[in-house]
Amino acid sequence: MIAYAEVECHIYDTQSLKQKRSVLKRIIARLKNDYNIAVSEMDHQDLWQRTGLGLVTISSDRVTAERTIQQALALIDSFPEIERATTNVEWL
Repeated sequence: MIAYAEVECHIYDTQSLKQKRSVLKRIIARLKNDYNIAVSEMDHQDLWQRTGLGLVTISSDRVTAERTIQQALALIDSFPEIERATTNVEWL
């Protein structure tokens, strides 16, 4: 089972792409380390207050994959400087 989440976020209190990258670097590192999932910035690389992230996990069953994705989304929500605007989850 493959679970894929596409997440659109707004980043607050950043004034440059450098600050945005700093915030994203911390979030992406935590996601990879804590949940062992693949994460990449997929959209809005040239905007400093928006981002689009892609998260992917593979598991032998749907329940485990769904739990991992939901925990990763909760981790994103735990950062006060970023707000999740839209989230699309797909199963392959």
